[in-house]
Amino acid sequence: MDLLSIFLQITDTLAMNAPALAEEPEKMNLWTMATYGGPIMIVLALMFALAIYLFVERLVTLKKASKEDKSFMNRIKDYIHEGKIDSAIRLCHETDNPTARMVEKGISRLGRPMNDVLVAIENVGNIEIAKLEKGLVILATIAGGAPMLGFLGTVTGMVSTFFNMAQTSGGTIELGSLSTGMYQAMVTTIGGLIVGILAYFAYNYLVARIDAVMRKLETGTMEFLDLLNEPA
Repeated sequence: MDLLSIFLQITDTLAMNAPALAEEPEKMNLWTMATYGGPIMIVLALMFALAIYLFVERLVTLKKASKEDKSFMNRIKDYIHEGKIDSAIRLCHETDNPTARMVEKGISRLGRPMNDVLVAIENVGNIEIAKLEKGLVILATIAGGAPMLGFLGTVTGMVSTFFNMAQTSGGTIELGSLSTGMYQAMVTTIGGLIVGILAYFAYNYLVARIDAVMRKLETGTMEFLDLLNEPA
């Protein structure tokens, strides 16, 4: 009988503590952190999505612009020496890259002074570089602006925390009532730094790729000018 009483007591104790045992503490994850960040996290998320889009779009454009046909300049040389100007222009249209468009502009200026040909090629080159740099200003703005927005969230979160402390009567401060502001302060800083750092690295990588394309354009220009100066 004593054993039965003990068993019933243990059963009752487990039944009373079952809800408490069933409750698991909330685990921290990226989504939970983002929800505590407030409206600024929405702005940072939009900036992050825009940075990814610009990076991928520019990367595809630069990859297309950097594609090089090693036989292109030799074929242009043969066409010009043979007097097949239309064939050379047609080849430039089919190749469709910045170097080809610069060469096409140079071919269209054949018969004029060499300085005029060079100026025409350089003008097209400047236009092509401007096309490649499209969107980089926005990416640079995100790299610099995202951390500032994160710090703004930090300030607003701390203001909210101190406001709640000021409203507390009796001198008793509960940490639970201050957690929202503190979470916002820390989470927005983390979010802003993450977006800013990634955008910064993406910007510098794209700048390096554009510099590589510029060197190819300069090389193509020099090859074309040397071609024009060669004896027939």
